[in-house]
Amino acid sequence: MHPIIIIGSGFAGYTLARELRKLDSDSPLIIITSDDGRSYPKPMLSNALSKGKTAEQLSLSSADAMAKTLNATVITDSIVSQIDPQQQTISLTSSDPIQYKHLILALGATPIRSVLKGDAANDVLSINNLNDYSVFRQQLVDAKHVAIIGPGLIGCEFANDLINSDIAVSVIGPGQLPMEGLLPDPVATELKTTLSKAGVNWHFESTVTTVNHAAKGYQLTLSNGDVLQADVVISAIGLRPEIELAKTSGINVNRGIITDEYLLTSQPNIYALGDCAEVTGHNLLFIAPILAAAKALAKTLSGQTTAVKYPAMPVAIKTPDYPLVVASPALSAIGSWQFEAASSGFGIKATFTNNSDALLGFALSGDMVSEKQLLTKQLPDILA
Repeated sequence: MHPIIIIGSGFAGYTLARELRKLDSDSPLIIITSDDGRSYPKPMLSNALSKGKTAEQLSLSSADAMAKTLNATVITDSIVSQIDPQQQTISLTSSDPIQYKHLILALGATPIRSVLKGDAANDVLSINNLNDYSVFRQQLVDAKHVAIIGPGLIGCEFANDLINSDIAVSVIGPGQLPMEGLLPDPVATELKTTLSKAGVNWHFESTVTTVNHAAKGYQLTLSNGDVLQADVVISAIGLRPEIELAKTSGINVNRGIITDEYLLTSQPNIYALGDCAEVTGHNLLFIAPILAAAKALAKTLSGQTTAVKYPAMPVAIKTPDYPLVVASPALSAIGSWQFEAASSGFGIKATFTNNSDALLGFALSGDMVSEKQLLTKQLPDILA
């Protein structure tokens, strides 16, 4: 019997394997990963520092332990170089082709990198996995100032985590506010003010052009001519779904790997899941969609064809100095924002409604996050 093969041992790959084993304990299962295969809670990477967690403490299980738990073969430190959809085989750089019954691409997403000049441009960190976090923690030893390129969600989470660990932070971005495009302006403005009071130094309407080695740490030159000194430099300007393997294998891609509501790609018996997948036009780089998709796909793989359904899934942003929960309206949504300040004076309820007063999205901050559950019930499904 040919195995089910999952490429990727991140949250998507291991979650699917766990869900599959709840329904099917015996089918041969192979998980292939380019790293050491440790299981860990990826969302904690951006707030583990203030909790005192090292990379080793974040690791939940080794690849060997996961293999035993999942009754699977976990192949670590290996790259899939080719997929042959016609022969239903994959090729590793170090072995003969392996035939599959079903193939699942759980490839994740890779950090977008700025084009930087300077002799230290390659020293800029992107923290997207446990190994990256381990390097980050090593570089933080004796660090007093960290520069973060990118004031988006991940950049703000790291900024809040660092200042709560008594490390000075400068955040640089081309816009005027943090999390532009995700938060409506009044909420973004209050976030900016709150984190400023906590110690974050913002450098807006500017980008980093050059990163050079300094006598101690690094010297950053900004597009507006300002010069900053930092001990560590982090890039957090976003993630790009990993699509190259699919693209070179003749699988249709757009922003992500295109799938239908069953997570099936354009090639038979090949599925995509997680950050790399674009499910009927939705590319959602968060935990809740992965959980929903993994449960549905596990049923499909075990013989019960099941479409994935995405209910409204608000995202809790880990900025404890300014709690945030966001359920963004669809990009095509037509409507307007309304704002209500918390009676306590800390926080805003922002609601996005259409002309019929139907709720299409919200952003809650500060003391208003308590209304999350009530408002979520009023939102439409993302994918019914």
